[in-house]
Amino acid sequence: MIHARIRLDPDHLIGGIDRRLFGSFIEHLGRAVYTGIYEPGHPTAGKQGFRQDVLDLVRELGVTHVRYPGGNFVSGYRWEDGIGPRVARPQRLDLAWHGTETNEVGLDEFVDWSARAGTDVMYAVNLGTRGVLDALDVLEYANVPTGTALSDARRENGHAEPHDIRMWCLGNEMDGPWQLGYRSADDYGKIAAQTAKAMRQLDPRVQLVVCGSSGSAMPTFGEWERVVLEHTFDDVDFISCHAYYEPMGGDVASFLASAVDLDAFIDAVVATADSVAARRHSDKRIQISLDEWNVWYMTHYNETEKISDIATWPVAPRLLENSYSVTDAVVVGSMLITMLNHADRVKSASLAQLVNVIAPIMTEPGGPAWRQTTFFPFALTAANAQGDAISATISSDRVTTDRYGEVDAITTAATLDPSTGALSIFLVNRSLGEDAEVTVDLSAIALKFPGLSLRSALTLSAENIDARNTLEDPDRVRPRVNDSATLESGILTVVLPAVSWTILTV
Repeated sequence: MIHARIRLDPDHLIGGIDRRLFGSFIEHLGRAVYTGIYEPGHPTAGKQGFRQDVLDLVRELGVTHVRYPGGNFVSGYRWEDGIGPRVARPQRLDLAWHGTETNEVGLDEFVDWSARAGTDVMYAVNLGTRGVLDALDVLEYANVPTGTALSDARRENGHAEPHDIRMWCLGNEMDGPWQLGYRSADDYGKIAAQTAKAMRQLDPRVQLVVCGSSGSAMPTFGEWERVVLEHTFDDVDFISCHAYYEPMGGDVASFLASAVDLDAFIDAVVATADSVAARRHSDKRIQISLDEWNVWYMTHYNETEKISDIATWPVAPRLLENSYSVTDAVVVGSMLITMLNHADRVKSASLAQLVNVIAPIMTEPGGPAWRQTTFFPFALTAANAQGDAISATISSDRVTTDRYGEVDAITTAATLDPSTGALSIFLVNRSLGEDAEVTVDLSAIALKFPGLSLRSALTLSAENIDARNTLEDPDRVRPRVNDSATLESGILTVVLPAVSWTILTV
């Protein structure tokens, strides 16, 4: 059996938990929108065509904001196609994912859906095939109350009050050769700076996210961030990180340690941003928006799902509908742990994506919606990570991986709400074959909050780590009560199964 010892220090705060950490992402890709959130003929659909069963699951998931409308899709998107009477909206070909976009759902409808879901909107502007003027137009339409051509057009379209969107992405993955309008860091930095300055002139309240690297493996990573921030430092609030993981060549041990790479990725971006600040003699801190992250079986898409014949680009094809296993859920849980441990700088994140497309929620057209395995670590973390992330000093046995060498078998994060004394401890056992006995020293917590008691212990695991929830068996995998957890004299002890994610609440 593996062993680990953890000591929590309530006086050593990492940072406050920003609720925007629990965002997600809806792109006009596959069935994310059509037969995902929107299906007018569905038995649960309301007057606007939104699926109520999906809305219920989104609320249960605890999503706080949703990035929209892309993603790669946004770099060819004409936002004005999606407003006004539906009968007058054009169909367009989407060059990013080789589909046909009907534009039945656009900005106004998505804002309405978001209000029903209880989420904020994080909107991305097209800096791939468009630029400053287009960004100003959509901002005017969305945020100006009245008295201009575009704000009055919004009112005529049934939205008298402004949408008041606060977070805006300045394009998407502009470092990627796959992106429409892909360009160098210098060229992107210039247009991003111009766009940011113009948007702030129109609405000084906006918070802006500039494109960072599409992944830590990009050949321009690091230098891209430096050059882009040299142009945009004074005008933006966030720089984005995108991080996707899958088991390469069947290397499950390294896959389970994916958060090691994410940890290094975030540290490197923070260091680069702070070095730009230092050269400018500035105390401003650029924050991180991890606005695309997940497990994504990208290799499968590249090999089997790409649509090539331009004459048959379909509407809402089944694309990127990954079925997630227990192993995938454990990796998602470990990535959330990494974000909590960077709560001082990661202030926004968006799980990509929300429905059907590499998503925690799946739907069947005309049929049910269900929770994938990855739903549970996200929902339980969103519900219980309150207050501040606090320091967790860990001494753990190690496991060996091909990609990352030796890593801790156990990874952990903890949050403490000083107003209530509610403590949440998140744990992952990365070992493929061994259970782990973990002891957590809560003595420092007990000094501040006498009379500690264990409220709950839930573990997500299975004997078959490839187990997953499906249309036919939607409840096969769920978190279960972990009866091994005990709390005596300020010491919490729990046994973690191999390949598992656990939450303890005190």
